[in-house]
Amino acid sequence: MQPKRDYYDVLGISRNASEEEIKRAYRKLALEWHPDRNKSPEAEKKFKEINEAYEVLSDPEKRSAYDQFGHAAFEPGGMGAGGFSGGPFGEGYTRTYRQGPFTFTYTTFGRESPFEGFGFDFSDPFEIFEQFFGTSSPFGKRQKIPRYGLTLDFMEAAKGCEKEIMVGGRRRKIKIPAGVDDGSRINFGDFYVTINVSPHPIFKRDGSDVYVDVLVPFTLAILGGMVEVPTIDGNLKLRIRPGTQPGTLVRLRGRGIKHLRGSGRGDQYVRLIVTLPEKLTEEQKELLKKFDQISRY
Repeated sequence: MQPKRDYYDVLGISRNASEEEIKRAYRKLALEWHPDRNKSPEAEKKFKEINEAYEVLSDPEKRSAYDQFGHAAFEPGGMGAGGFSGGPFGEGYTRTYRQGPFTFTYTTFGRESPFEGFGFDFSDPFEIFEQFFGTSSPFGKRQKIPRYGLTLDFMEAAKGCEKEIMVGGRRRKIKIPAGVDDGSRINFGDFYVTINVSPHPIFKRDGSDVYVDVLVPFTLAILGGMVEVPTIDGNLKLRIRPGTQPGTLVRLRGRGIKHLRGSGRGDQYVRLIVTLPEKLTEEQKELLKKFDQISRY
């Protein structure tokens, strides 16, 4: 039997990764390997592995046990070769059950176990996906519930909208919640809708955060001033500090996309791209030469 891969390697993160880094890595990999989107033979296995790693590393208690004991923390018999049975932590037992194409193991420990009550079990990976993305598992229902694809533009996905689609020959009006992302699946009871989001020419998205590049003349970057910045809610004025360096990233708190589940919004990040003139007049060249001479002394 092939040994399990290290959970940190599965998600491609370091052992001191933050909670946000774990979520970001999971989001990217889960969307990439979801069997509904990835038709490769190993997609289901990879998707299960990714979700199992996320379930452990996203839980502080499970992560602590994993960091200390590795995979042995969740194996039948307990931690390592000595196991729990007859050890200092008391007796334990394991229960295995099946759901769809996967087999899951639920391990509990004796009354004296230091991990009692943590319930180190691995859930249905599609339930984890649903909890994280606000979408539903396609397995076990794909033959019963029709699925429809719907393409939204960037702003429709960010702000929510109403759409009309044909379902079973009937026209249905559906409400798309604000914050859906590319690959989101919405359950409307008797049918699913999979969301595809068209890219925006200016804004880039990472979860609930929005990124945008803004061009800043080099004189404004040196002297400071105001620049107009686009946001998903319209343009706003941003003060540029004197001496701003190229590539500076400015955070606009709460100017991102509404969280799909829960309250609040993400942030917008503005990257300042300092532009240089391609041609200069003789007067401009002389002024820059004087500036260069003065700055040297």
